[in-house]
Amino acid sequence: MKRKEFIQLSALGSTALLIPGFVKSAALSKLITESTANGKKLIVIQMSGGNDGLNTIIPYQNDIYYKLRPSLAIKKTDVLTLNDELAMHKAMTGLKELYDKGYVSVINNVGYPNPDLSHFRSMDIWHSACDSDKYLTTGWIGRYLDHQCDGCAKPYSGIEIDDTLSLAMKGYQVKGLALHDTGLFYRLAKGLRPAEVSKTGNENLNYLYKTLVETEESADYLYEKSKIHTSGVTYPDEGFAKNLKTIGELIASGVSTSVFYASLSGFDTHVNQAGQQERNLTKVSEGIKALVAHLTQAGRMDDVLIMVFSEFGRRVKQNASNGTDHGKANNVFIISSQLKRNGIYNQSPDLEHLDDGDIAHAIDFRSIYATVMNKWLKADDTKILGRGFDQMGFI
Repeated sequence: MKRKEFIQLSALGSTALLIPGFVKSAALSKLITESTANGKKLIVIQMSGGNDGLNTIIPYQNDIYYKLRPSLAIKKTDVLTLNDELAMHKAMTGLKELYDKGYVSVINNVGYPNPDLSHFRSMDIWHSACDSDKYLTTGWIGRYLDHQCDGCAKPYSGIEIDDTLSLAMKGYQVKGLALHDTGLFYRLAKGLRPAEVSKTGNENLNYLYKTLVETEESADYLYEKSKIHTSGVTYPDEGFAKNLKTIGELIASGVSTSVFYASLSGFDTHVNQAGQQERNLTKVSEGIKALVAHLTQAGRMDDVLIMVFSEFGRRVKQNASNGTDHGKANNVFIISSQLKRNGIYNQSPDLEHLDDGDIAHAIDFRSIYATVMNKWLKADDTKILGRGFDQMGFI
């Protein structure tokens, strides 16, 4: 296919995007209409390494907590109080401000049956939404993209701000895009020159051709969209916040992307946990505060839901190195201006009845996924997750 066979169509406002000539304009119109009909956005933030949830949402009135963490427990006088039982880590002032506005729901005791304490395996389970004894090669967001408007989703329907694409973003038919900078992505995509690859009877070459064309389409679209909006909000000057700024600018610019994904590593705190976790929680909290301010300023916050998770929690008892080892259940944060139930969503961790020294899970993380899919993105969660899970009431 020659480059002259590309046709230029105006869509999504004044932005022009390039679509291969073999895509009929009626099909394009259907894509644009259906992919933006709901208009809701999901931002998933992953705290990689297993964040210590017990020192994030702190049971500051629980004597067992202080007994099992004699040097690592957060002092009662050094917390951000949420209610009579729980408090936030002092580093999370930004998230506490959002909590006080009614924008945060804290879901405790989240996990899955027969948990795996390997970083890689547990992350695969969270990414694929499979049982701990099953293995899938697709992710829950990727399968959502597969089902979006009956297969009309484009790669930019899901964007991960990273160098590589996580399993969560990979579907059977559609895979999201991994990128850090829309301008760099645009320049790299132009260097691929998909128009010089000829369609043949070879299935592998045809797949390569399709991938190259879709990549250039996505690069054109995102590059043009990204020039529309520049944030007036000041983000922290560090990498994670810059990634959230990219997400904020894309949403404010009106991209039709449904799901965004960002990660922060460094939560595997076996040794000298206190300072490392405090620095990371500061990054998460201040980055999200800036993102919410940005989206509010742009008039888009009502369309956005943010989910913050980690692949597992930590042991209740501190180790001999002033850290914590891999544990089981953890907390998940849901952040939105449209919450039905904000604040502390469910009961505090039961430290009297532990699961072999760990917090026992009470809520399957896939119930959170199912709720987000069904109630926020208006998708068929049973098709995406393979079976039904209990719906929750936070939205």
